[in-house]
Amino acid sequence: MKINESSNFTLDLKTIILMVGGIISLSATYFTLMAEVEVAKTLPEMPISEKEFELKDKLIRASILSTQEDVQEIKEDMKYLRNKIDKIN
Repeated sequence: MKINESSNFTLDLKTIILMVGGIISLSATYFTLMAEVEVAKTLPEMPISEKEFELKDKLIRASILSTQEDVQEIKEDMKYLRNKIDKIN
């Protein structure tokens, strides 16, 4: 298929109306979505539910306990290494 100056391209009225309608529909959808996004930006944040707060609190406490255990192990390792260094000197 060659496209040049003498090529004919025809569209019937029905096709043109469908194309224009599709473009209008997509534009309306886009602008409606943008308006909803702007409204959503101004809404207040959702409050944290009691259950969510409780779960986050448990997670934080578990992390702190785990970190405390790790620190205790590191302290014990440091004591062992200090004793070893003292014995070498």
